[in-house]
Amino acid sequence: MRLVVPLQGVAQGRGGLLLGSVIPCALFCFLQLYFKRRRSPSDPPPPSTSSSNQPEMTRHSSLSNLLSRGPLRISSLATSIAKPDDSPYYMGLDKASEDPYNRIANPDGVIQLGLSENRLCFDLIEKWTSENLRDWVMGREGGDLSISGIATYQPYDGTMKLKMAMAGFMSRVIGRDVSYEPSQMVLTAGVTPAIETLCFCLADHGNAFLVPTPYYPSFDRDMKWRTGVELIPVHCRSKDDFVLSISVLDQAFNQTRKRETKIRGILLSNPANPVGNLLSREMLEALLKFAKEKNIHIISDEIFAGSIYEEKEFVSIAEVVGSEDVDKNRVHIVYGLSKDLFLPGVRVGMIYSFNENVLAAARKLTRFSSVSAPTQRLLVSMLSDTKFIVEYIQTNKRGYRICVIYLWLVWKN
Repeated sequence: MRLVVPLQGVAQGRGGLLLGSVIPCALFCFLQLYFKRRRSPSDPPPPSTSSSNQPEMTRHSSLSNLLSRGPLRISSLATSIAKPDDSPYYMGLDKASEDPYNRIANPDGVIQLGLSENRLCFDLIEKWTSENLRDWVMGREGGDLSISGIATYQPYDGTMKLKMAMAGFMSRVIGRDVSYEPSQMVLTAGVTPAIETLCFCLADHGNAFLVPTPYYPSFDRDMKWRTGVELIPVHCRSKDDFVLSISVLDQAFNQTRKRETKIRGILLSNPANPVGNLLSREMLEALLKFAKEKNIHIISDEIFAGSIYEEKEFVSIAEVVGSEDVDKNRVHIVYGLSKDLFLPGVRVGMIYSFNENVLAAARKLTRFSSVSAPTQRLLVSMLSDTKFIVEYIQTNKRGYRICVIYLWLVWKN
């Protein structure tokens, strides 16, 4: 017999060479000599396996075993995710991607209306980037390139500089002196991981969230794929303009409880995606009372907070929580820069929570969805440019109004 002793673990520090190489070599030689002496000279040699048909039989046997094993398996989760999309929403997106409309080259192609991309002020972003690229890389103070702020590890949940810049931008978008505390923010690589992270923090596998309909189709992916939670539709009627009411919410809650499914929260879109409804202050107060009565959480997706085309009042649930005597621990807000600032490719989202336990868990979970250091540095520069942000917000709202008037005139004619 042969004995192999691995020698690659060399100990570090004083005596490392002796412990890591000399002693294992001596042990190896000693064991070889020991087993050689124990072997009896009269031991018969092992039976020969060199008959003429043995290799052929072995090959056939191995091939049969391989064929009988079947295809290589992957996990049940991966199998379910890899299936072709059967959602009309994603089938439509695929169709538009395969056969895109072009006024000259493909006038019979598909016009994509299912994906929200606000390009109204894209020229302003291009202009700012071209004018501030050097400041972004070098720093506004100038001087040599500081690689330490880009190449080194940064906090997984985002730098405090970016959190402060995000808080200022959100306050400016919403207005009415609504303020946000940077220490209550957790930054993620987009709103999708922000919502998924909250699902991990608030619910267990098999638990459920109530979601008013119609809702954003990707919630079925964002919230369910990896967390294993369920979404319970709260049906809002078209004849009521899809306005949410406490009665239909209570009905969905009771029916779900009868099936012995635990409900952990309500997922709201405010403004609503896709219908655009705004939740009034009175409705938000009623929802907070409902959540307290049922002992559940509220997730408020406010990614379209600054994308309003009329002079209607948008009320963030953060504003209601700040003015009312409510249990803040059950309120969680998600926001991002892909709609109000048209930076979907930059992938920056945010969790804003009043619950310290949720924040502590979310900060650790962001190691799987952290924002890159160069991206954070770029956004700190952009969001801190007050002149640019004010011009962008004003131009963006004016562009929305013009688009709505144009579409109304087209529809009338």
